[in-house]
Amino acid sequence: MFDFLIQGFDVALSPMNLGLAFLGALLGTLFGALPGIGPINGIAILMPLAYTLGLPAESALILLAGVYTGAEYGGRMSSILLNVPGDAGAVMTTLDGHPLAKKGLAGPALGLSAVSSFVGATIAIIGLTLFAPLLAEVAVMFGPAEFFALMVFAFASMSVMMGNDPIKTGIGAVLGVLIAMVGVDSGTGVMRYTFGMAELYDGIDFVVMIIGLFAISEILLMLEHAHGKNANQEMPPLGRVMVSAKELLYCKWAMLRSGVIGFIVGVLPGTGASVAGAVTYTTEKRLSDKHNTFGTGDMRGLAAPEAGNNASAAGSFVPMLTLGIPGSGTTAVLLGALMLYNITPGPMLFTERPEVAGGLIASLYIGNLVLLALNLPLAGLFAKTLTMPRWVLVPGIAILAFVGVYQLHSDLMAIYLMLIVGVFGYALRKLGFSLAPVILGYVLGGLMEDNLRRALSISGGEVGILWDSAISICLWIAAAMLLVLPWLLSRAFSRKSPVTA
Repeated sequence: MFDFLIQGFDVALSPMNLGLAFLGALLGTLFGALPGIGPINGIAILMPLAYTLGLPAESALILLAGVYTGAEYGGRMSSILLNVPGDAGAVMTTLDGHPLAKKGLAGPALGLSAVSSFVGATIAIIGLTLFAPLLAEVAVMFGPAEFFALMVFAFASMSVMMGNDPIKTGIGAVLGVLIAMVGVDSGTGVMRYTFGMAELYDGIDFVVMIIGLFAISEILLMLEHAHGKNANQEMPPLGRVMVSAKELLYCKWAMLRSGVIGFIVGVLPGTGASVAGAVTYTTEKRLSDKHNTFGTGDMRGLAAPEAGNNASAAGSFVPMLTLGIPGSGTTAVLLGALMLYNITPGPMLFTERPEVAGGLIASLYIGNLVLLALNLPLAGLFAKTLTMPRWVLVPGIAILAFVGVYQLHSDLMAIYLMLIVGVFGYALRKLGFSLAPVILGYVLGGLMEDNLRRALSISGGEVGILWDSAISICLWIAAAMLLVLPWLLSRAFSRKSPVTA
């Protein structure tokens, strides 16, 4: 493992990749600081630009991973200063972060959140270094049937853990699978959902899908809320940003516990930073809130979700690299970036393309240090981005989205299709659907179908192969428990609750 890491640092420490890691961290922090942009939109905008610029696969992934981790850092700024989460992972940060800002501790809150993010991410990156190569060795034993069962488990965990409405999450995942089926069926040559349009024979391109689904729908929401109540909200004064040693010692166990929990949550397919933030906050509240200070400006209530969501971001790389299963909506986009370079993520990635896997893991160490160095002294400068007017922000995002898609395809039909997908994504968001299950279903749908076909072709059409091995049986049982357990718990609690008129 250490030889593998040394090889990764050899890739990550090249001058170009060092510059890309710094650029990704900087842009990611800016994307995360602006409410509503977040890591998925940042990656969706930059991915086609990185590909058209001819960056090698490892360099493009280092840039995009820097944007991902940087956005997790940046999302805390609007949460603390404006009580507006920068992305879904920063929702729990508002509970104690904004009350601290109202008490005149906005600067220390930003400093503590930066240190907590660094601690949580460091724990998770060490876990990624230790466990990813080991899990890859185990995953080599997976055949098509085991991978199909694994993807069923991923869908089950997604529907239970992602979002407050499992039914809407499941519907979103099914919609993503249906979109993935558009085009010519590779097995039979049958046209599926093409409506006689030649432009759809190859399906809906991944870049068109993510930019339309996330960036264009976000532009439409920004235009809708351009004159909302938070448009011109004043920020509290920052004061000192450096956090004191006493404050760090007060929050040390919250950061360490939440880093470990966040990593474990991130490894589970389909969870993401929002789940990690909620789990770590509620866990720390139960363990430490002896005087009911959480929610009123307790620094431990700020440190816990910040360490947890950043640890989850790094942990979500484990299933993506070793199993080819995205651990979150953002890693689903990164998975698509690998496929754009004709790289198949999974256990063989560590042996066939060690420069990609090793360079990415090594760049996370470097990017984490860069983010801490950027976010402590420059917190005030990053906070000023929150005052950027919508009439500058919206056209800027739109230009990058249109240029990225057109550079990649040089076809106006791709632009029209991107706009159609964007309106579809906007409608889903207005109806209360999360877009992360849609993109996860889109990415996993094709892989799930391919592995099902391979398994059935090996067995001559005998479906028993899908649960023939011990690994498959364990995954099927785990998926069933994930789907049934919440229902059993709700039934148990409903019986204990008093009957009201």
